[in-house]
Amino acid sequence: MPLKAFRGPKVWLWRWRRNPLKRRADVVEAWVLLGAWLVTVVTGVVAGLVASRSVEHGLARERVEWHPVVAQVAQKAPGSATSGSGVGQVWTKVRWTLTDGSSHTGQARVAPGSKAGTPITVWTDPRGHLVTRPVTAAQAHRRANLIGGLAGVSTAAVPFITGLAVRGRLERHRMDHWDAEWARFGPQWGRTTG
Repeated sequence: MPLKAFRGPKVWLWRWRRNPLKRRADVVEAWVLLGAWLVTVVTGVVAGLVASRSVEHGLARERVEWHPVVAQVAQKAPGSATSGSGVGQVWTKVRWTLTDGSSHTGQARVAPGSKAGTPITVWTDPRGHLVTRPVTAAQAHRRANLIGGLAGVSTAAVPFITGLAVRGRLERHRMDHWDAEWARFGPQWGRTTG
């Protein structure tokens, strides 16, 4: 409350108004703040849109390029189907053949106790490597929006923090200048005539 008494009522855009007491430092600070806000908004929006589109494009490419393939369990999976262990799936070695005739092996999740030769569906990339099932278009859209939002906010933080740092430096410079002026003229106010 005492600080407000010294500053007076808040006047919007006071640095842009005509005022004979306005200093060059006030004008510089006004332009720095305006520039920092503009750069913050523009970089945040652009970075968010670019990241979102990039993620969505990558996930759409995965949906096109990744294909399901029928694989066979290469060895009996650990556990048993009748055990009440509560484990949904276990990792085991599987084998599959691509349309070009090349044979591949890898680790996939299967039901506990699956016998060798049991068919399962796995997803592969164009080189035949195992991948996870691609996300749906709706999931890709949500993921792209989330990552775009995080990228936008993170990128916008850089010019925002830089603007705050520059403003703080200008404020310190202004206070140092004020202290120097006060040191020069302050003692004259204390003199009495007599």
